[in-house]
Amino acid sequence: METVENISQESPLIAPVLSENGKPVLIEPDLDFIQSLNERGGDSLKKCIQCGTCSATCALSPDPEPFPRKEMAWAIWGMKDRLLTDPDVWLCHQCNDCSTRCPRGARPGDVLAAVRQEGVRHYAFPRFLGKWANEPQCIPLLLGIPAALLTAALLLKNPIENALHISPPAGEKIVYAYSSVFPHWLLNTFFFSISILVLLATVIGVVRFWRAMKAAAPEGIATPVKSLGSSIISALKNIITHDKFTQCTTEHPRLLSHMSVFFGFIALSVVSLWVITSGINPLLNKGFIYPFGFWNPWKMLANVGGATLLGGCLLMIYDRMREGKKAGTGSYFDWAFLAMLLIVVGTGFFTEVLHYLRLEPHRHIIYFAHLVFVCALLLYLPYSKFAHLIYRTTAMVYAEYTGREMGRRSTMAGDKPDGEKEGNNHIETKQELAVAGQDNSSLSENP
Repeated sequence: METVENISQESPLIAPVLSENGKPVLIEPDLDFIQSLNERGGDSLKKCIQCGTCSATCALSPDPEPFPRKEMAWAIWGMKDRLLTDPDVWLCHQCNDCSTRCPRGARPGDVLAAVRQEGVRHYAFPRFLGKWANEPQCIPLLLGIPAALLTAALLLKNPIENALHISPPAGEKIVYAYSSVFPHWLLNTFFFSISILVLLATVIGVVRFWRAMKAAAPEGIATPVKSLGSSIISALKNIITHDKFTQCTTEHPRLLSHMSVFFGFIALSVVSLWVITSGINPLLNKGFIYPFGFWNPWKMLANVGGATLLGGCLLMIYDRMREGKKAGTGSYFDWAFLAMLLIVVGTGFFTEVLHYLRLEPHRHIIYFAHLVFVCALLLYLPYSKFAHLIYRTTAMVYAEYTGREMGRRSTMAGDKPDGEKEGNNHIETKQELAVAGQDNSSLSENP
């Protein structure tokens, strides 16, 4: 009968998980977690034969201990805690090079996407919102909350104005302003309050994730090699330039759609921030008129940003329809976020058209709907796919901070050259996994 030690000697790529006393560790699979991954697009993980093709072919994976081979093994065994504390899960950008080249069709890209979805739910605060945001049957409730909050704010408008002696600005130059129904002070206060709550929930989630990564890292791996400030700058540079997407081959066309959505959203955010700060902004404090005229530079930036965002969303849909599973198995998590972006941009443009047509009360009704969806997009940021921006950024900063992005890894006993053995522990490299994948490619012929 073969023992763990015999198997390890015959196959140096198999490194058994050992405890501090050198004894094998008992793994207790989380069956609910495995079932959850299956339901969220990771149903192909059982096809994995651990050949290492996925890790060898991934251009984003560092050389020592590359992903996603080890993550596939942990997913198969239902090692939820190990996966949810693994920063490598978030370093994956789901370019699907691994999925299209897997000899068994195991689709590691989809499995890691499902793990990320579980991670968003796990670190969400409060957690029930993370659960609601991932359940289609909760859509009426999720939209009803921002609608009720905005309605309550509008109902309190007159009592607050009377109590605080707030009156519309005299001599307003625009005839068809929104301030009579949706005054700026009310919207600014409303969305500022929502933003504070969202920021608090986001910070709690990020702190939970960061602490979990540090706690799960073996001794020495979490030792910083860069300052936190420089790590943040490096990560933001990669995000702004979309450097990781340029390294993908199978789904390289996704670069254009993602950059369109990213920069379109940035443009809209800048305009919104400019308007919100009108009361204290020295460049706008004098002669500020809202809504902007069509040829106003800020209105033009908003329209260009909205059109870019809309085009990016439509291009994403087109790519998914054209490529099918090659583009990844889309889940409710993906489509709900994409639909929300389309509705926000669509209602925004519709409101603008109705405003120029001077249609009453239609423009106010559509504007109310637009504000509800904007509020929902902001309110559920830490719980929807929008949270990818938060947690992936955190993981990228952590990778820079600990040297993971540069390919630095440490064993339990300290730093060793790539691939050097120490006892029963062995650091795998992508070159070794490429050789192993070739040796095991014949296994794909027999499902």
